[in-house]
Amino acid sequence: MGITKLAELIRSDVPEALSHKDISDYSGKAIALDTSIVLHQFRAAIPSTLNPLMGLFYRTIGFLEHDIKPVFVFDGKPPEEKRLTLEKRAKNAGWGSPKLSSTESSHIQDCQNLLKLLGVPVVQAPGDAEALCAWLVKKGLVHGVASEDMDTLPFGAAVLIRQFNANKFGEIVEYSLAKLLEKLQITHEEFVDLCILLGCDYCEKITGFGPKRALTLIQKHRTIENIVLHINQQTHPVPEFWKYKEARDLFLGLPETEPPELTWSEPDEEALVQFLCRTKYFKEDRVRNRMERFREVREFRRKEREKARAAGPSKQTHMEDFFKCTRKRTQPLENASSTKRTRSSSEITRPTMDTC
Repeated sequence: MGITKLAELIRSDVPEALSHKDISDYSGKAIALDTSIVLHQFRAAIPSTLNPLMGLFYRTIGFLEHDIKPVFVFDGKPPEEKRLTLEKRAKNAGWGSPKLSSTESSHIQDCQNLLKLLGVPVVQAPGDAEALCAWLVKKGLVHGVASEDMDTLPFGAAVLIRQFNANKFGEIVEYSLAKLLEKLQITHEEFVDLCILLGCDYCEKITGFGPKRALTLIQKHRTIENIVLHINQQTHPVPEFWKYKEARDLFLGLPETEPPELTWSEPDEEALVQFLCRTKYFKEDRVRNRMERFREVREFRRKEREKARAAGPSKQTHMEDFFKCTRKRTQPLENASSTKRTRSSSEITRPTMDTC
């Protein structure tokens, strides 16, 4: 899924394009989320005792607690160029067809209903969700895109956010497209050609090129057409009927849709209980308790903001304000397993803000 070994290339050759963030850094910002990625994470990671629908409930409430404005974008009809990729995935997963089953369609509808009851925007993409997410960034409607799919960058998202969840102890990785292009000294169009050479969902790739070799060729020859003229096609055969131009057009094109009107409202607790507990048979006390904690956290943060405003610029600076606690990493950040932290006594005395 996404661009083969692009994250690896950026980590090794363009670390300046990476930054490590805290969930609080996105307070007050609108963030577009590729919903299929979020749901896949729940299906893969959450124990079978917890339905992905409930996971989506917890995750979204957590974002709202941090004053983040999530925008959930759903996939539309995939482009024809992606058909072979989807068929391969369906076959590997043991599915008969890459098309949505009635059960999956019903599940997506449930997710959309839940999000609307939580008061967050739901956007239906005409095609791939990551393309529309990137377009929302270009239009200035959202700050960035939260997705594990690296092809959000060739689609043109200025900010890609990975490992984005509502856990205040989570480590978030942010990619800057502008810094990436600047350090590589290539244009966005040349970057798209690089991603096609690395391997994408929309066409085959020339075999035998690793990420560093592909980057060197782009920096020297600038286009796929020029690269084809200068490589040894005996050792690096060009795919027959190679649809790299179609893939390029998909990355550089604009979604055929009108800009959505994004509005956020307060969650409707009674409607949520009706939907999750009366219709989907989740335990009511879990939903009620989480909503009560949500209100407590929001009230706590409101009072903290009032105190900060009242203190003004004369507020005394504490030693901890100068430093941000970090953990020693012995492996690449995105592959490191999460580590539990022990809460201080000050954290215990106030409403907890941990979420699923």
